[in-house]
Amino acid sequence: MNDHVADFISYLTQTKHYSAHTVVAYERDIWAFIRFYGNFCGADIDLAQMAAADTICFRAYLADRQRNNMTPKSTARALSALRGFYKYLGRRYGIKNSAINLIGAPKIPKKLSKAISPDNVADMHGALRELDADNPWIAARDWALVVLIFGCGLRISEALSLCNRDVAARPDAIRIRGKGNKERLVPVLPAVYDAIEKYVALRPFGHAPNDALFRSIRGLPMSPRMAQKSIEMLRKYLQLPDYVTPHALRHTFATALLADGADLRTLQELLGHASLSTTQLYTKVNMAEISNIYAHAHPRAAQSDDDA
Repeated sequence: MNDHVADFISYLTQTKHYSAHTVVAYERDIWAFIRFYGNFCGADIDLAQMAAADTICFRAYLADRQRNNMTPKSTARALSALRGFYKYLGRRYGIKNSAINLIGAPKIPKKLSKAISPDNVADMHGALRELDADNPWIAARDWALVVLIFGCGLRISEALSLCNRDVAARPDAIRIRGKGNKERLVPVLPAVYDAIEKYVALRPFGHAPNDALFRSIRGLPMSPRMAQKSIEMLRKYLQLPDYVTPHALRHTFATALLADGADLRTLQELLGHASLSTTQLYTKVNMAEISNIYAHAHPRAAQSDDDA
């Protein structure tokens, strides 16, 4: 099966333009199933065996994942990888397997991110200058990254993919390549450019137009893990809740826009969500916040309780 899996991975990368993270996860999931299936039926797995897999096999595979404490989200992704692999085998080799489509994915509980208080975001500026007093350009870099994610609603990977040429001359909007290699235009506030330009003025290297905008202390492109560690450091220093993450900055951007009257379709475009249902999660957060404020602060809330 080595060649067949390798061909499928090449297809995902070169034709479907899946992200590197997704491709790695799909390859791992497919090989995990092949290993399980080999043990389950006591045979080496080839195309004929893949075609012969039935619902009993697939359900046993799901049960095995549950025994190994795999999360519903992980298992849903593994099933998606398998379905994609079977579709590919069907187109390429005529392999037919209807059983895989009879297996339902586990329900994934919807977790709603929490927004960060604007005051907490503002506190990060002073905290960074204190934490990186010996390296002012690092403090300026991390603040520019915080303001960029907070002000534009970008994912970490999207922010770190920017090059100097993308922000040169302060364009009104920057072109972002998001998940699935999809492009979108995101407007940029002057305050975001102010923070970026202060960082660039202090940055000791990486000034070529095609160089990555955000650099490590050694001059290499900044990695997502470095960005996460920077926010973790801020969170501990300011004693903020665990939900304060780079993604929470993106979530705060979305919640603020929604509260200010942005419609869901516009928000979907700005965030680069493939599905409107993902964007609709923010309405639930916002209504929860409004309900909480009403219950604790609105004068008619107490009156309603008295009338009941």
